[in-house]
Amino acid sequence: MYESNSIGSLGRNKSYETVEEVHVQNCSFIGTTNGARIKTWPGGSGYARKITFEDIMLQDVQNSIIIDQYYNIKTLSKLEYDAVRVSEVTYRGFNGTSASEKAINLNCSPSGCFNITLDQIYIVSSKSSQLAYAFCKNIANGTIGSTVPKVSCI
Repeated sequence: MYESNSIGSLGRNKSYETVEEVHVQNCSFIGTTNGARIKTWPGGSGYARKITFEDIMLQDVQNSIIIDQYYNIKTLSKLEYDAVRVSEVTYRGFNGTSASEKAINLNCSPSGCFNITLDQIYIVSSKSSQLAYAFCKNIANGTIGSTVPKVSCI
């Protein structure tokens, strides 16, 4: 598998970082480890906001849609509550296949992710024996439109 580009490693070594006004559109991810990814380190500060991923084709992608605010945490005892604030993120017009069962993974810290929108999402498993599913934690003020797999935690 190939790595894809990520918005990430924000907040490493408890740093303050900012990213905003990013628009990723009309892309194909084929056999990559990550598709649309936002990655932050626990303990960091700052923000990642006003980010849109739109009209994305996926083929056999390991992490199709992912926000990971627990990056590089191996045990919960190391968990820190603060993280770079993730807000105003839109995922729209995704179509394709996931190499893993967890097609959508919105894993936000206890400080939360805000105003996350998912719409016109159709991601199925690339393995006929598996069903794709969505996971999310600590999402506030989200908006869910049409999604496969169903996202029910916002």
